[in-house]
Amino acid sequence: MTQFLGEFIGTFILVLLGNGVVAGNILSKTKEEGTGWTAIVFGWGIACSVAVYISGLFSPAHLNPAVTLAMASIGALSWNLVVPFILAQMLGAMLAAVVLWLHYFPHWKETKDQGLILASFSTGPAIRHTASNFLGEALGTAILVMTILAIGPNKVAAGLGPIIVGLVIFAVGFSLGPTTGYAINPARDLGPRIMHALLPIENKGDSDWSYAWIPVAGPIVGGIIGAICYNIALGLL
Repeated sequence: MTQFLGEFIGTFILVLLGNGVVAGNILSKTKEEGTGWTAIVFGWGIACSVAVYISGLFSPAHLNPAVTLAMASIGALSWNLVVPFILAQMLGAMLAAVVLWLHYFPHWKETKDQGLILASFSTGPAIRHTASNFLGEALGTAILVMTILAIGPNKVAAGLGPIIVGLVIFAVGFSLGPTTGYAINPARDLGPRIMHALLPIENKGDSDWSYAWIPVAGPIVGGIIGAICYNIALGLL
């Protein structure tokens, strides 16, 4: 139960702060409106570090089904914990979406662009191209997972791990993220997308379910491949 709560609280904080900076950037009449991609990437990187610091007291701080599945695939996590972890992550992301809906409540009415409203909840491609969108999500997640796995062998000083994870979110966001919005986390995308579909949000359109499988499947495939490749490389040293 402690680990479940850690994953739930951590994912809640991750999505609350991460999607919070997106909403503040693109919704109408906020004080942050129009500050751009740089602000979003920095906001997500810092959100990740903060969430890992807090949840790391209770759980492995995966905060991401792709990370959880990647760790289980190489034997670093018991398969018995996979479903509880993913459930906690999804619930945390969904609750964060509800809280952000309430927090930005008057700004939904002021925002007329349905695409921007959806982007405050979930990701979408700059150019819709299935193969490249899938590759971007998979590649970014593979790099994230390999970075997480490398923290231990590199003997990073205690307490610096979450900062390293935040830095890789910066790197992936600036280099690979502009094509898809870099979900690299199924819970971060699917949980809020479900809430976008369910909540009575002013001016909302559809939830773009035709794209929704990519930020779920891409990170899962990429995370598992990244973990396996890292383990193979580590075994060759």
